[in-house]
Amino acid sequence: QVQLVESGGGLVQPGRSLTLSCAASGVTLSNYDMSWYRRTSGKEREWVATIERSGGGRVYADSVKGRFTISRENDKNMVYLQMRKLGPEDTDVYYCNADRRWPWGQGTQVTVSA
Repeated sequence: QVQLVESGGGLVQPGRSLTLSCAASGVTLSNYDMSWYRRTSGKEREWVATIERSGGGRVYADSVKGRFTISRENDKNMVYLQMRKLGPEDTDVYYCNADRRWPWGQGTQVTVSA
């Protein structure tokens, strides 16, 4: 069974940075394009970024383009999301998945507040 574990969230001030990590078990991530999503309670999960299985291609939502960077280490079965210039609008629970195909992990809470 695939299990996804997100980590690295926390409380940060506006303008600061955070890097999120996604670890997977029960699956070899290098076989999949991987994405990050985020959700505020009561809303649908919003797609944030996707990285191709080779790590060569990356796409971002307009709301994070230029501030967030998705990356991966296939030999470690890990995916990352580096977030810079964070603002209150980035406050959310962040999740990783591959085209929403697997059970969601618990996510990691990011709170941006002064």
